[in-house]
Amino acid sequence: MLAYIVRRLFLIVPTLLGIMILNFAIVQLAPGGPVEQMIAEIQGEAVDATARFTGGQGDFQGGDQGGAPQSAGSTTSRYRGAQGLDPEIIAEIERMFGFDKPIHERFLLMMGNYIQFDFGDSYFRDQRVVDLVLSKLPVSISLGLWTTLLVYLISIPLGIAKATRDGTRFDVWTSGLIIVGYAIPSFLFAILLIVVFAGGTYLDWFPLRGLVSDNWDQLSWPEKILDYFWHLTLPILALVISGFASLTMLTKNSFLDQISNQYVVTAKAKGLTQGRVLYGHVFRNAMLIVIAGFPGAFIGVLFTGALLIEVIFSLDGLGLLGFEATINRDYPVMFATLYFFTLLGLIIQLISDLSYVLVDPRIDFESREV
Repeated sequence: MLAYIVRRLFLIVPTLLGIMILNFAIVQLAPGGPVEQMIAEIQGEAVDATARFTGGQGDFQGGDQGGAPQSAGSTTSRYRGAQGLDPEIIAEIERMFGFDKPIHERFLLMMGNYIQFDFGDSYFRDQRVVDLVLSKLPVSISLGLWTTLLVYLISIPLGIAKATRDGTRFDVWTSGLIIVGYAIPSFLFAILLIVVFAGGTYLDWFPLRGLVSDNWDQLSWPEKILDYFWHLTLPILALVISGFASLTMLTKNSFLDQISNQYVVTAKAKGLTQGRVLYGHVFRNAMLIVIAGFPGAFIGVLFTGALLIEVIFSLDGLGLLGFEATINRDYPVMFATLYFFTLLGLIIQLISDLSYVLVDPRIDFESREV
């Protein structure tokens, strides 16, 4: 087991490096980087100032299409919208964002800092990236934890019930419910919940935004708990509807596969009850893949599945932070979160493998190739 863990830990390094190189190269090729964002902001301020000076006309005598006055030393720039800006200003913006260095130097410098878990400062929020992430974690952990727990609490009993009642009316009707869960994306279901229950068209039972109310500090502890879950109800329901379907079918198929094995027939022939056979013999083998997948399922909901839900319900979590960082081309936030959560995801995959051994000690990873 120790040799397997060491091999997997060594494999994390090239995997993480390859992911970072690929994403870094793609982002560098995309238009609208932080330098262009700053140039656009400067050009916009220049247009606003000129509009006020000319009585709202916004005309520049001799200006370019970006609205900024031509500088005596201006030249053609490789940045979109930079025509008319002094090259020294552009060079200063490049130095400010570190774009005065070649791309490979920037990447090596970034990775050197990340190895030391120094993620730098946000370009546009004037905060350390670590502080930003830590401030958003409670929202995302709340969504990920409660959603994963609810999905497992619903899917495992439902999957077992479907397996033991395979082909019955119950199985058919619940399969229809599962098909609906597959078909409706979580963000679409979230919009439906808002329309029906959050003052959209019909009822106004739940809040539309935020994790807690504005008067949170003035509430008692019981009231804080109720307020917390009151705000989380609709977002969690939207995530659960798309999460329980696949896990339910996985549980059902795992149990059906085990129920048809010879050891189950033998146990029944010895006179054991259905419950004793199911939970005393079948459960451990059938639940192996389901229980071992819990860490990965939690990470999946925490860092990927909740992005649109956080945007729709205005929940200030990691999903919304990543969305805003992408829109604003806030590279430190983008790459730091990518590095940290990719590393976390790779470690979680290793933990998922090790959890198989906890569920069934007969599994031997020593003879397994990575």
